[in-house]
Amino acid sequence: MKKIAMSIFSAALILGAGTAVFAAGNGNSGNGLNFEKMLPFMEKMHPNSSKEELKNMYKTCHGNGGMMSETNSKEMMNRF
Repeated sequence: MKKIAMSIFSAALILGAGTAVFAAGNGNSGNGLNFEKMLPFMEKMHPNSSKEELKNMYKTCHGNGGMMSETNSKEMMNRF
């Protein structure tokens, strides 16, 4: 009986730790996109802007406290 209990406890511990590691490694900015993923789209929408200007624009819009920090960027990209 002790072996079964220890097996169940060990399995729960391993699965719990695995879930925590996956969750910690999976978080990006909440919406799954970052500047590198958005860059081709931004270059298409703003062809005359430099990479530095686009980076500043991304930080302003999607950074902490930005006007689009709570929106789903994937939805926006699918519109165009």
